[in-house]
Amino acid sequence: MIYTVHGLENDHHVREMLLCLLPAETPERVEFAPEGTDALGVAIDHTGTETVIRVCCTRGGRQVCVEQRAPVTDSEEDTKRAQTHAVKSAIFEAVTPFLDAVPEWGSLTGVRPAKFARGFLEKGYTPVQVAQLMTEQYHVSPARRALAIRSAGIALDCKKRLHPRDISIYIGIPFCPSRCSYCSFVSHSIEKAGRLMAEYLDTLCAEIVHTGKIIKQADLHIISMYIGGGTPTTLSAEQLERLLDTVQNAFDLQYMTEFTVEAGRPDTITEEKLHVLAQHDVDRISINPQSMNDEVLAAIGRHHSAQAVLDTYEMARGIGFRAINMDTIAGLDGDTPESFAHTMDTLIGLNPENITVHTLAAKRGADQHDRVRNAEKHETVRQMLDIASQNLTAAGYAPYYLYRQKFMAGGFENVGWCKMGYECWYNVYMMEELQTIVSLGAGGMTKLLSADGRKIRRINNPKYPYEYNTSLEKINAGKQALLAWASEL
Repeated sequence: MIYTVHGLENDHHVREMLLCLLPAETPERVEFAPEGTDALGVAIDHTGTETVIRVCCTRGGRQVCVEQRAPVTDSEEDTKRAQTHAVKSAIFEAVTPFLDAVPEWGSLTGVRPAKFARGFLEKGYTPVQVAQLMTEQYHVSPARRALAIRSAGIALDCKKRLHPRDISIYIGIPFCPSRCSYCSFVSHSIEKAGRLMAEYLDTLCAEIVHTGKIIKQADLHIISMYIGGGTPTTLSAEQLERLLDTVQNAFDLQYMTEFTVEAGRPDTITEEKLHVLAQHDVDRISINPQSMNDEVLAAIGRHHSAQAVLDTYEMARGIGFRAINMDTIAGLDGDTPESFAHTMDTLIGLNPENITVHTLAAKRGADQHDRVRNAEKHETVRQMLDIASQNLTAAGYAPYYLYRQKFMAGGFENVGWCKMGYECWYNVYMMEELQTIVSLGAGGMTKLLSADGRKIRRINNPKYPYEYNTSLEKINAGKQALLAWASEL
């Protein structure tokens, strides 16, 4: 869709809102839109006391115009925030009359809707007041606002328990046995990048040792650790043992309350590897079937069957991990609400402590065809997520964290569900940005949270394994920032 903007230098929020509302179309800014052309026009006028935003959307010969006003205050930050909200809200109200399905997250476009809700709770709003605000000002549906407010309350309680010197560790293993068709993460098939794995493990262990020294010097307390990917169990049992030995020797783990490894795909998990994890005090693992339909698994590039998931789960149960998570994805090609219901019934029947329900998101760099296909799945995905919510709630699970991604089918969300007392707190710390997360490995992003929680400094590791393997000196130098950060606590 073409659009014009007058009176606003940065049109980022205009593009963002259009991509949210019209994911199948590519926004293109033009200087002038001929009369009668399908287009969006945004005009902003600044007065001494307020900003007036006027948005007109024309489609199919019909036009809808909306006017919003944002106050100008003594705080430049508050003024910008109010203007951004007014621009998004006006675009939402001008465009949605032309849509068959209105996004349930309304004019909220961020990755962290629970953090948004938590901000109001921390200002003294009651949950009822936050719900009213989210619906009346941000157009969020009752179901989504309830989800955000519940997750916000859990995060708020979690935040109160944290000490300023508490941190968590993320270790990334960016390799998979093969690449799934839907995957957007930085991961590499071992068929193509397997030769890098041995050198990668050498570099990773060296980074762990160096980082461990800095964390001890800074007197920081590691309270949770998460090894993800990729697929960490792409490593052999011997490689996993070396990695975990290095972790235990390099870090002081006396404060740690949970240790999670994303075991991942059943075709990479063996009994020997699971024993290695258990022997190194890993108490949470994730087994990720995504679907319990063999045809869907084949369509997405998974080289295992639904039966393999069942066998792997029983094997892991026998070893005695405290908590097992299982992932599924709503909106996969070839899946239907009926077959998705079968997946949910099967997973719930296994009785894992955690089930995470993801929504399919178009891969980064996806072409318009893929975005159109995802946009068309709105009703199907809504039915799937409703099935998940109803069945999980009936089985005693409750949502505890969520996040969103760009180009998600139907514009929905990913939600972590758990039985009471089995939250994976690392997920809450990380998604809600409640504490400093030190990330190791290729693609890792360390986030240093200021003492007041208002600012985040990011330190990025090289994105790809071959770059990571040759950048150890630079990576270790970057971790020195932990010392300066810790001195300000």
